[in-house]
Amino acid sequence: MFQKVLTSAVFAGFGAGLLAALLQFTFVQPVLLRAELFESGALVHFGADGTPVPELTFTVDARRDGLSILFTALIYTGYAMVLSAAMAFAARRGHAINLRNGLLWGIAGFVAVQLAPAFSLPPELPGSAAAEVGARQVWWFATIVATAVALGLIAFGRNWIAILIAAALILAPHLVGAPHTADYIGPVPPELAGLFAARALGVGLMAWSILGALIGLIWSREAEP
Repeated sequence: MFQKVLTSAVFAGFGAGLLAALLQFTFVQPVLLRAELFESGALVHFGADGTPVPELTFTVDARRDGLSILFTALIYTGYAMVLSAAMAFAARRGHAINLRNGLLWGIAGFVAVQLAPAFSLPPELPGSAAAEVGARQVWWFATIVATAVALGLIAFGRNWIAILIAAALILAPHLVGAPHTADYIGPVPPELAGLFAARALGVGLMAWSILGALIGLIWSREAEP
């Protein structure tokens, strides 16, 4: 079982990570590069005053882009380890693991790791005002754990009590509230910040869906005689 978990995690995680890196280069990196112009002061944005943003030509920074690909692949391989272990736990209890179910597992992983925390703490661009990093990390991790447990209760719970506990777990981190700064300040235009958050979540959904589907496909292929 351990070998199956490890094999599926490495192949699916690396594949999903490469896809995520490609999508980030296409959709997310142009927004980041524009945000860096405002962070550095090369461009300034104030309220109603229009700020023309120059078109950015596609360039390759071998060191930066290479490290981005590597770390994205490693991050999704880590996600795949956790997801594959959870799927193995479910499989030992008689739940089928295949491409279709794997897709659902991947979407659930996206909800727990990215969508639920983003509801109160959305992805932030460089130059955006933000609370202290440690406090945000604690809240982010607690939200992931609470949401993951809640999704497990919804999927495998056998009564309404489990559903009610799941609803409370999902709501609790947001009722407590994510750490935020006292003032809304920062040089980055809000339109750019909104576009970045939307694209980051969109890329996350696609990558997590592929991740879960690949793990499910590998498991179903290995189960065939």
